[in-house]
Amino acid sequence: MNNRLIIFDTTLRDGEQSPGASMTREEKVRIARQLEKLRVDVIEAGFAAASQGDFEAIRAIATAVREPVVCSLARANDRDLSRAAEALEPAARKRIHTFIATSPLHMQVKLRMSPEQVLEQAKLAIRFARNFTDDIEFSPEDGSRSEEDFLCRVLENVIAEGATTINFPDTVGYAVPELYGETIRRLRERIPNSDKAVWSVHCHNDLGLAVANSLAGVMIGGARQVECTINGLGERAGNTALEEVVMALRTRGGYFNLECGIDTTQIVPASKMVSQITGFAVQPNKAVVGANAFAHASGIHQDGILKARETYEIMRAEDVGWTANKIVLGKLSGRNAFKQRLQELGIELDSEAEINAAFTRFKELADRKAEIFDEDIMALVSGEEAAAGGEHYRLVSLAQRSETGELPFATVVFSIDGVEHSAVATGDGPVDAMVNAIESKAQSGAELVLFSINGISPGTQSQGEVTMRLAHSGRIVNGVGADPDIVVASAKAYLAGLNKLHSKIEKLNPQV
Repeated sequence: MNNRLIIFDTTLRDGEQSPGASMTREEKVRIARQLEKLRVDVIEAGFAAASQGDFEAIRAIATAVREPVVCSLARANDRDLSRAAEALEPAARKRIHTFIATSPLHMQVKLRMSPEQVLEQAKLAIRFARNFTDDIEFSPEDGSRSEEDFLCRVLENVIAEGATTINFPDTVGYAVPELYGETIRRLRERIPNSDKAVWSVHCHNDLGLAVANSLAGVMIGGARQVECTINGLGERAGNTALEEVVMALRTRGGYFNLECGIDTTQIVPASKMVSQITGFAVQPNKAVVGANAFAHASGIHQDGILKARETYEIMRAEDVGWTANKIVLGKLSGRNAFKQRLQELGIELDSEAEINAAFTRFKELADRKAEIFDEDIMALVSGEEAAAGGEHYRLVSLAQRSETGELPFATVVFSIDGVEHSAVATGDGPVDAMVNAIESKAQSGAELVLFSINGISPGTQSQGEVTMRLAHSGRIVNGVGADPDIVVASAKAYLAGLNKLHSKIEKLNPQV
């Protein structure tokens, strides 16, 4: 059996379905370039038929990256498949990934189709997709709750029609490892032409078993593609975490005896980029990429590590890209050095005007903060990209006072469509006062459903990166802001969220 495992990254498609994780086209392209550095085999860039924004992002990624296969998701109908093909047209290597539900529950309640109708639709979809590419993936949605005899019929027919990859999705995170792996094994044994396609696994983490299920699908079932996301990002409880699968293969190589082409030193940079762009902070004890993943507090552990690293570490921090944050620039650094560092970080700004604007913000930050880290630059440029997308709301200035035993208050000056407004309000704390002041003029009606603060770099001089998740009329967005002053960062994050809610072109998640 082939011992090469294909890594299929769906951060930009399934990962984006996390509430509030919607990304701009420029942000998607940045992540795609990092995934190319990471050497993933397939990038699922989006769902072309979901929106014009997703279509344009897929097309931009298909133009920007050359090595990975670029893939678009499509439902099993001609319109979706045509739209996917059009978006993928510039790609050097392209794949269409089509799906239709096969579980009795989904067929009856969601599709309102008979099994025979679903079978025929699946066959027609593969036949139509072959007009555009020979690389076609098929997924029986809710496969882990589908009837096995019917699955065999559907999968045998789509392989006969030309599907080259068969993905077996655990759409709702219902599977357990041994049963999941055994199901794939039986399907491969029962389907006469199963050897004509690569088998793939796509697992969700609702029971905390996504990685275990994926590896069982590989080892027991014989799958040779794993669909995963950076940081395990995804709807509900998330998806299979790329970093965990890859490092399991590497660390336990003698057991798995499988190879993949991932450059593991790019794992942490990819994790940080996805976290910073989406506003989804990585929990400190997250495997491989969490801040505590290689930290040792126990005296016994520390003693062992000092004597021999292998006593308590099964992998090296530097192998996954953990290094001391690089101090790259300071207030005396010039524009060319700044531009060079942007290129090294994989950040490509479209014009000299954008570079100049980012450099001006860098100089302003350097006057307030002695040491500038890579993470500072990434946050700064993200702020520039957000501004370039159009600012209905923009922070002008903020003053706040908080004293023990006194009611905090904030004075905020901000513009709405270029017209400045000043507002003063009190609150339970300085951030609450700031939000109350903004809302007294904006009157957005937005609900704040998440507020988190993350230190971008070490030390008390670190910029605070604030994520504020806002909900309004069924729409959920993340606003992200960074500043050495936490309250200012919070104001930037809140206004960034309001800008996304206000935008008429901001992409909605596919399921919305």
